Amino acid sequence: MDIRELEQVLTGLDEVELLKKLVGLFKGQIVFSTSFQYEDQVILDMIFSNDIDIEVFTIDTGRLFPETYKAWDKSLEKYKKPIKAFFPDTQLVEKLLSEKGPLSFYQSVENRKECCHIRKVLPLERVLKGKKCWITGLRSGQGDTRQSVPLVDWDPKHEVFKINPLHDWTLEQVKDYINEHLVPYNELHDQGYPSIGCQPCTRPVKPGEPLRAGRWWWEQNTKKECGLHVKDEDVEIKLNIKSISTDKK
Repeated sequence: MDIRELEQVLTGLDEVELLKKLVGLFKGQIVFSTSFQYEDQVILDMIFSNDIDIEVFTIDTGRLFPETYKAWDKSLEKYKKPIKAFFPDTQLVEKLLSEKGPLSFYQSVENRKECCHIRKVLPLERVLKGKKCWITGLRSGQGDTRQSVPLVDWDPKHEVFKINPLHDWTLEQVKDYINEHLVPYNELHDQGYPSIGCQPCTRPVKPGEPLRAGRWWWEQNTKKECGLHVKDEDVEIKLNIKSISTDKK
């Protein structure tokens, strides 16, 4: 099945029907990633409230806001369903901090992408290995780099179909769903944070700023992405990961 065929199968279905259809197509090889932001919480509610057999996971970078952990805990309390946690490789984090310190990401775009690569991208690679379908909460209205988010995409790096059920939703639709279904969400959204990542790398946005202006705000004229949702990185990651053995001895 190619992208066009899958898109034809899914087009016209509401979001819950779409998720159920995906399970029938990719059962056992389908995952949903959540960072406990508005959009992710909508999809999480759809999956858990309808007992849809999709594995839900999150990546804990080790630098998350306390409010993010609170939203995570509230989700566990409400739905009584498992959310699988993945962490960055300890040796890679130790090497990075030993060589460059805990705030190296402020020094250059290259350093920031290196930190994101270790804390986010590599754990995602572990999650998606052997999978065929990855569901995300991406929307076209989330920023300049996401203006053309499709319903169905292909991730060539991980060789998975990437499904974005809320690709054409507005922020108002997302908020309405959250309120109508009493979905737990990150309290930072009420404090001017439309996009929430790691604590040292996220600030509230100012009136009139783009939704992702609060991410890596010290960088100028760069793509506001960490590497999870880009097909080609524009900055080479220079960390010699292969020099670190993670074998248990």
